[in-house]
Amino acid sequence: MTAPFLSLAQIRNRLILTARAILRDHRPAPDGRCPICRTAGCPVATAARDVLRTAEEVQQRCTATEPTSPNWDDPQQAR
Repeated sequence: MTAPFLSLAQIRNRLILTARAILRDHRPAPDGRCPICRTAGCPVATAARDVLRTAEEVQQRCTATEPTSPNWDDPQQAR
């Protein structure tokens, strides 16, 4: 499938999978440097972490339910 036919959830999942794959490839070596970029603070891994963090925040925001106001006509909720 191509992007115009994907749902937002599918696009989000593909972004997450890509970011995880990038983090696997850019995992720091024992000396603390990225084996691909050869830098201590790999900007590619940082960007992948940002994508994962943002995707998690969006998921939490979308699944959170807003508090409902009590129904004063219902005796159990009117307390």
